[in-house]
Amino acid sequence: MPRSLRLTALLLTSLLLPLPALADGRLERIAASGQLRVCIWPDYYGISFRNPKTGQLSGIDIDNARDLARQLGVRASFVDSSFAKLADDLAADRCDIAMFAIGITPARQARMRFTNPYLASDIHAITTRTNPRIRNWEDIDQPGVVVAVAKGTLHEPVMQEKLRQAELRVLETPHAREYEVQSGRADVFMTDFPYSRRMLDNSDWARLVTPPEPYHVTPYAWAMAPGDDAFHHYVERFLQAIKIDGRLLTNAVRHRLEPIVYR
Repeated sequence: MPRSLRLTALLLTSLLLPLPALADGRLERIAASGQLRVCIWPDYYGISFRNPKTGQLSGIDIDNARDLARQLGVRASFVDSSFAKLADDLAADRCDIAMFAIGITPARQARMRFTNPYLASDIHAITTRTNPRIRNWEDIDQPGVVVAVAKGTLHEPVMQEKLRQAELRVLETPHAREYEVQSGRADVFMTDFPYSRRMLDNSDWARLVTPPEPYHVTPYAWAMAPGDDAFHHYVERFLQAIKIDGRLLTNAVRHRLEPIVYR
């Protein structure tokens, strides 16, 4: 890394708020408890994924969360959540921060506070290798085609707006949308770059369909409950520091997510 970037990174790190000097707030409570409670969606491949065989967590935001906790001098404690219930989990103080690549949408901004983006993904589609109707992206929004999305994901409102001829089917869980496509009850389900990697790596029936040009690129960020400027500023400075010193890119490369790192 060039000397100028190293110096900038060190300066940013030095600007992180010293916990003992803070007034009563989330940062002080984190220090007192010795843990940073991090909401994750444990099925998010490459982001915050719990291996069903070993129970071990892995992903870019598991690494990022542990880096943040280390910076704070505490340990990271992971709390299972989901896109559908995240706003309620933050409001109920079940976690201090959500770190699982949360797409920034107006509806979510009304209920939670975001950091600056660190990833960005377009929408992708997964169909079966044997589906006779879906060969290209242009085949999706056609009469008779059934498009599945998971409730509470950003794909639900986007596809409600985008589709003109295809039928949209909103399902309760991400796994349900997979079953609908695999069984033939739906033709495609909509997802993003990280989850599409999970399907291609682990499902021999899945085929990826990508848009020929940008379709609906969404920036991803971490989220927290509204308020507490000190905590928000601390996290923003941490994020800026790991962007500059290369830790963010290193974590992205480890999980094959470098194509969607937000520059």
